[in-house]
Amino acid sequence: MKVGDHLSSEHRSWNMSRIRSTNTKPEMTVRSLVHRMGYRFRLHRKDLPGKPDLVLPKYKAVIFVHGCFWHRHRGCKRCTTPVTNEEYWLKKLKGNAERDKRNRRLLKALGWKVIVIWECEARNAEGLRRKVKGKLGNRRAYSGSQKTP
Repeated sequence: MKVGDHLSSEHRSWNMSRIRSTNTKPEMTVRSLVHRMGYRFRLHRKDLPGKPDLVLPKYKAVIFVHGCFWHRHRGCKRCTTPVTNEEYWLKKLKGNAERDKRNRRLLKALGWKVIVIWECEARNAEGLRRKVKGKLGNRRAYSGSQKTP
């Protein structure tokens, strides 16, 4: 056990092994809301840079749901840096942010609209709804009750 960490290295390792990269609670919240809004999407397309969490082919848009800690959400209280092994964490977290920036740039160059939703934003359903609608424009999402003439 190191100073500044109340867990043994074995227990810390066990905790870290339980952190998921897909199907996280914020991601599931966003998926549910976007689906209820009538948008249809694909998940984690491996052929796109960064393997976006949601891909909306009809709108040529992708959505990333980022954890505030892991992806360095500036100004967010969840964007902290651990005091134990600080050099390692700074390098890792900076690398995550740089990779995110590179993937956004590549997607935009391919003509995709990129939407980033932060973990803390996923807690506010109305704000999230406004953000998604605002980024996708005035296009209508699919509604099963629509009838064709």
